[in-house]
Formats: sequence, structure tokens, C-alpha cells
Amino acid sequence: MTASPTTPMSASPASLAPADDAGRAAIGAATDPTLILAIRHGETAWNREGRLQGHLNLPLNALGERQAERLGAALADQPIDAIYSSDLDRAAVTARHLAAPHGLEVRLDQRLRERAFGIHEGKLWTEIEAESPEDALRWRRRDPSFGPPGGESLDQLSARVVAVVSELAAAHAGQTIAVVAHGGVLDALYRAATRIDLQAPRSWVLGNASVNRLLYSPQGFTLVGWNDDQHLHGLTLDDPGVPGFMPSASQTAKA
Repeated sequence: MTASPTTPMSASPASLAPADDAGRAAIGAATDPTLILAIRHGETAWNREGRLQGHLNLPLNALGERQAERLGAALADQPIDAIYSSDLDRAAVTARHLAAPHGLEVRLDQRLRERAFGIHEGKLWTEIEAESPEDALRWRRRDPSFGPPGGESLDQLSARVVAVVSELAAAHAGQTIAVVAHGGVLDALYRAATRIDLQAPRSWVLGNASVNRLLYSPQGFTLVGWNDDQHLHGLTLDDPGVPGFMPSASQTAKA
């Protein structure tokens, strides 16, 4: 391919100054942190039962719908530049409640889905222990390399989540975005922001429809605030948790 003619690369110092100023401004804008509102979907029937959902597409239950409504009202005055969501209904519907007061379109992204649990999707923890004790043992120990047959390991989940949310946040430097996803996704973000190892027991809450705030810069994620659920007071929260997957804080303390 033949190169097209270009203007010779020479100019006076005075003519270069504005370009340099513009370049510095562009670099500054690109490195401004992005505020991320990371939100777990509202409750589903399987959350309440303690069944693994993974990539299965469950709707919100009645409580989940009320949680999503409360979320939208609570953040109606919060400036938000873009809203991204997992394409699974429980997240997408929650995101639409959030988007409505802002007149924003929800941008669906499959990469924000929950961890894939393979053959164990739809099961209770007690069923996994009975049917696949070796899987249950590695799960309870949070073995980062363990992936259920047909599913993802913690290593794979973390890499996926950090990559996609970093990409989305980098596209909105200096702005605020909402990311509506799932418990496993939020757990991966919390660990990335706090530098907590994937194998470490979880002691933080992953509340349905609660608001979690992080900053993203080219240096990575920083935790600002976690599990803001004031807008949900008076509603019954959350799922009982599944040991080794999403245990409650009390379960983690006993483990």
C-alpha cells in the first residue's frame, strides 16, 4: 500500500503549544477515575431456596421487583452516564428499574453473567454434597482452579469479570457507570478492589439490590463503599447463601 502525502513534521514552538495542551488535557481526561455503581440483581425464588442459578434465566420474585423499584427511586438523583447489565432477566429487569428515571438504555453484556456452575446449576448445596462430595469439598475450600463439569473456576470467573468491567469503566473515564450483575461478579470485584485472595473466605455481604461503589483507574479498582442498603429497609433480605459459593457472613465465620 502506498502512503498518502503528509505535511512535513516541522512547526514553530508557538504552533506546537496548543497541540501539547490539548494532548495533556486528553491524557488527563483518560486517567480520571470512573465511579462504578456495582449492583446485584433483586431477589429470585431460587435465591430464597438457596439453589445455584448460574447461567439459568430466573425472573425476579415479588420481593425482587420491590427491591428493584426501591433501587431506581434511591438512585434517581444520582448522575449516571451509562448502565450496563448482564443479559439474564434477573439482572436486566433490575437494571431497567434503575435506568427508567434517567431515560437511559440498558446495555446488555453476556460477559457480566454469573459464574457458570455447569452440571450443578439448579441444585441445592445439600444435593451437591450428596451427589458430588469431591466437588463439594473443593468448592468449600474455594479451590481457585476448580470448575464444576461444564462450568467455570474462580480463576476464570475473576479474569472474566476484571477484564469486562475494566473495559467498560475505561470507556467512561471521569464519568459514573452502573453495572448490574450477580453475586459472583460482585465478589470478584470486591476482591479485585481490596486485593483479597480468591481462596480467602468471604466476610462481606452481597445483598440483593444493594449499592456498592468502586473507583476504576488505569491502576485498577479501589473500594469506596459496600452494601449500601438503606433504600431497602423494611424489606426482607437476602438469600440464605450457599457454603463455598455465596455463604452469608455468619456461615463464613463458622466455616
